[in-house]
Amino acid sequence: MLGISVIIAVCVCVVAQDPEEPVSYTCTDGYEYDPVRQACKDIDECVIVTDACKGGMQCYNHFGGYLCLPPNASKIMDLVILNSIPMPLTSYFNLFADIDECTMGRHTCSQDQICYNTRGSFLCHCQPGYQKSSDRCVDRDECLLSHYCMHRCVNTPGSYYCECNSGYQLASNNHSCVDVNECQVSQPCQHQCYNLMGSFICQCNQGYELAPDSVSCVDIDECAFSTYMCQYACINSPGEYSCTCPEGYQLHGTRMCQDINECETGHECREEEMCWNYFGGYRCYPLNPCQEPYTRTSENRCVCQSTSVCRGLPQSVVYKYMSIHSERAIPADIFQIQATNIYPNTHNTFRIRAGNEGGEFFLRRSSNVSAMLVLIKSLVGPLELIVDLEMITYHTVTNYRTSSLLRLTIVVGPYTF
Repeated sequence: MLGISVIIAVCVCVVAQDPEEPVSYTCTDGYEYDPVRQACKDIDECVIVTDACKGGMQCYNHFGGYLCLPPNASKIMDLVILNSIPMPLTSYFNLFADIDECTMGRHTCSQDQICYNTRGSFLCHCQPGYQKSSDRCVDRDECLLSHYCMHRCVNTPGSYYCECNSGYQLASNNHSCVDVNECQVSQPCQHQCYNLMGSFICQCNQGYELAPDSVSCVDIDECAFSTYMCQYACINSPGEYSCTCPEGYQLHGTRMCQDINECETGHECREEEMCWNYFGGYRCYPLNPCQEPYTRTSENRCVCQSTSVCRGLPQSVVYKYMSIHSERAIPADIFQIQATNIYPNTHNTFRIRAGNEGGEFFLRRSSNVSAMLVLIKSLVGPLELIVDLEMITYHTVTNYRTSSLLRLTIVVGPYTF
């Protein structure tokens, strides 16, 4: 059986001329214009086309084209060419049957190529994803071409695939990228998770802050922020903190400490004693503080009834009690002494008779009937001081002098509040 490949063209010569332009000639495919003969002539493709026929076929020029025939068809073609009469194509095909070089293994395609049979010949094509480079098939880098990947394209031998940036995943079309809701998928945050496009953000509950890994939450030690978080003591706990107060105090609000009046809430003073509250505690003092030769005339007031017995002694002694905070700011006016009775033709002077050995106090005369005790040295508690404040009265008409004493007990609390 013989295989034949026929390429035939019909000669058509067209003369185109514009009145103002030179004459030009156009021939159909397979012919070219001969200016000497002034006519279209056949092109010998077998001469000018390199490797026009493949698979061992021989090229035979024909009018307007060429034929690819087996070598043993040369006698028939000699006859056709000798007579210079173009035979109908159907006559050629009736004389020769096509050989399937791809099936018979008579092709020259390499192992990485696909052979496609054609009438009278065959074609070698590369596998999908490959392209020809000379006579070899090389990978086609689709990522350099139009790959339609939304984020990243990854080339592979003969193909490619798309990848998405972190926080995204491939859609069903394998090209687009859609957001991953990490908060629903993996719940990465220890406390609260908020999804973002391509990412997420974590937030912590009150009293916590994000750890360096941005997903875990660690406790905030509020007590380490400042010593003023609590008036007395700060206790940190997971997610919060609390303030405590020392014995003798109770928490007022969230951070302040308020003194507990034990004399009202409960104490252990005896019947013959009175309860006196001070900052941070209480003390029991005698209901009758008077000592011989004084007798009690009213609460906390003692009077000497005999002038001869009390000669050189204050006529009366009044007992007073007060409490101040530890380390109180100085100078500070802390107590006022004042005459209870005012007489005409009298002149009063005031002095600290006892209890000021350390020079903690100063008595400032305010008027003829009053004076102010001033704290001039800071006191640190707990501490108890007894200060005797004396008022001396001079009678200008009778030239008579009397005195009265105020015994002030000062209790300095253990704390600054």
